[in-house]
Amino acid sequence: MLDVSRGGYYAWRSRPESDRAVSDRHLLREIRAVHTGFRRAYGSPRVHSELVTERQVPCGENRVARLMRKHRIQSRRARRFRVTTKSDHDFPVAPNLLNREFEAEQPDQRWAGDITFIWTREGWLYLAVILDLFSRRVVGWATSNRINRWLVMRALTMALDSRSPQDNLLHHSDRGSQYAARDYRRELRARGITCSMSRRGDCWDNAVLESFFATLKTEFIHHEDFQDRREATRKIFWFIEGFYNTNRKHSFLGQISPAQFEDRNQTT
Repeated sequence: MLDVSRGGYYAWRSRPESDRAVSDRHLLREIRAVHTGFRRAYGSPRVHSELVTERQVPCGENRVARLMRKHRIQSRRARRFRVTTKSDHDFPVAPNLLNREFEAEQPDQRWAGDITFIWTREGWLYLAVILDLFSRRVVGWATSNRINRWLVMRALTMALDSRSPQDNLLHHSDRGSQYAARDYRRELRARGITCSMSRRGDCWDNAVLESFFATLKTEFIHHEDFQDRREATRKIFWFIEGFYNTNRKHSFLGQISPAQFEDRNQTT
């Protein structure tokens, strides 16, 4: 039926496994270990980088991609974007000074802030984040059961206390009422920080934060079942401080973490 001779079949069955097949089997084991170790968040480029740079496993990126595709090893997928900004308010709005220039030459030159929401069995939890565009590092964050100016103020306070920026810092956000509030803008002015805001209804003006939130939710939040806000906050702390800032490889940074990027680019 298969047009194979009896002798040919038994010869194939007794033939030893090829060196390539043995090598693929060993490499697949390493791929699965990396993929599982990083919570199934990495696709083939990051898996390959981890194998070569951290585990010293010699392999090509195309080979890793082929094995992952063959064995259906995939990174987690992002869900659709949802708008949370409320820009219908009477506060003054700053111009878009950042203008989608999402790179910086040094730390604490350009920060970007935004808010997202996370579901728990206790109800919604809101997360405010401030990201340094130089290294994509989270320099400030805060959580609350209410989405108000105190939430973003706490994230800003954390960033200012941990980084002590100089007078040339640009702070970019959407034009939501939390960021446009008088006391938030007053704090920025007192620290010599210039305020920049996205155009109305344009999430791409703050695309780096949207990308971070997609990573947070795709690789972590959407695969958890938080019993309450305290548990969610505790695990978010682990993701940001224990994984994203210090260990997660970032394609924009050449497949190293934000902390490693800052260490390699220290300025005097």
